[in-house]
Amino acid sequence: MTASSRWAFGAFFFLYFAYIGLMSPYASLYFSELGFGALEIAALMSMLQVTRILGPFSWGWLSDYLSNRVGIMRFCGVLAVLCFLVIFYLEQYIPFLIWMFILHTILSSMVPLGEAATVHALFKDNSFDHRYGRLRLWGSIGFIAMVLLAGEVFQWWGIEVFPWLGLGVLIALAIDTFLIREPKIERQPLVRGELRTVLRRVEVRWFLVSAFAMIFGHAALYVFYSLYLADLGYSKSEIGFFWTLGVTAEVIFFYFQSKVMSRYSPTSVLQATFMIAVIRFVLIGYFASTSLLILAQLMHAATFAAHHSASTKLIQGWFSGPLQARGQALFTTVAYGFGGTLGGLCAGWIWDHWGPNQVFGMAAVACALAGVAIAQVKTKQTALHS
Repeated sequence: MTASSRWAFGAFFFLYFAYIGLMSPYASLYFSELGFGALEIAALMSMLQVTRILGPFSWGWLSDYLSNRVGIMRFCGVLAVLCFLVIFYLEQYIPFLIWMFILHTILSSMVPLGEAATVHALFKDNSFDHRYGRLRLWGSIGFIAMVLLAGEVFQWWGIEVFPWLGLGVLIALAIDTFLIREPKIERQPLVRGELRTVLRRVEVRWFLVSAFAMIFGHAALYVFYSLYLADLGYSKSEIGFFWTLGVTAEVIFFYFQSKVMSRYSPTSVLQATFMIAVIRFVLIGYFASTSLLILAQLMHAATFAAHHSASTKLIQGWFSGPLQARGQALFTTVAYGFGGTLGGLCAGWIWDHWGPNQVFGMAAVACALAGVAIAQVKTKQTALHS
């Protein structure tokens, strides 16, 4: 992979996650400014997860069928810009709900196709362990940069400029897709039942169960961590510090990931991440002193970054050739689509009925179950190699 290609892929991750760094913390504030109620805002924000259920796999299938991942990314990048422009003409709730669904169905193509293109390019020159983390960390940096930048912008000019920031990021993202170059994909006809054959493998199914359970548990963090800290008496700036600390930890792991990924198998890494996740959520839920909350946030390096890198490497091995994009999309659909959506709903019910602490207790149980699932993968792989 050439230096210019690395810059293009790094910029892609930076800009996409900068957009997420704008939407996740601030879109709800923008919708509130427009006068929408809490339930309406919850439904609008849920579109970020709901569209990950069918969108990524549909785009992944089309990508594998056409053998043109980057072409579809360019099409979706331009289409997302055009769709985002509609925000300037919307006023009512239902049009906003439809807009959020369409926009994020389009954008749901970006990460699985971008990941697949990056992994394909890195495996072509045998540099995945060394370079993947250093490209992917730009996504974390983009997220942090936008959270901090947008906070300052909104402090000075108000939340009303939210659409202009979103439009600017998406225009930059669309332009960047035209700079990305992926090594030539040998076009192979899709074989009927080929994906089903891979999914019949016991270790693949157990891996997907573990991914579902891990993100199901992490939904408690993504949805309720800020509210939980606020209930504990932390200020908004202190809450921002905790979030920034977690993302900084993942940046550090991505930078040094080659030392881990070249030494340990992906399943061994995943086993460790699930154990660390259980400890992390127990600390958050039941031992919430400031020092232990800081320690728990540093564990984000394992429970997100290491988990993501190890999962990506496993997917590349199982879903190769014409299945590559669909394999990455299937992971996104199962983990973030179904796991993230159902985990968030379950966490909300537990928050209302059993209290905030039990939300993170549920998360620990889910991650423990993920550990049980990945142990089945390890057992199957050991049996195959014995």
